Amino acid sequence: MLRSELIAKLADENPELRPEDLEKLVGVILDEIADALARGDRVELRGFGAFSVRHRKARKGRNPRTGESVSVEAKSVPFFRPGKELRARVNDGVDPESR
Repeated sequence: MLRSELIAKLADENPELRPEDLEKLVGVILDEIADALARGDRVELRGFGAFSVRHRKARKGRNPRTGESVSVEAKSVPFFRPGKELRARVNDGVDPESR
């Protein structure tokens, strides 16, 4: 789903709200999640999942085209872990981790 599709769906479900307001709302929510991750905080949306930051150490990598060894710097990457309800919804009502 694209951001514009999300805004259109919210506008369809909430005709009393203007699409411009919904666009701002979605922007604020996504910006707050991104800002929290940039600070190193964890963002949890109950029933949906949790966003966090994982730190990767510097390492030696390999250029797949030439096979040459290259150094890859340490970095932080965003990570998403789906919540129990989301996992079950995606798997037809069955939580695969509860087996």
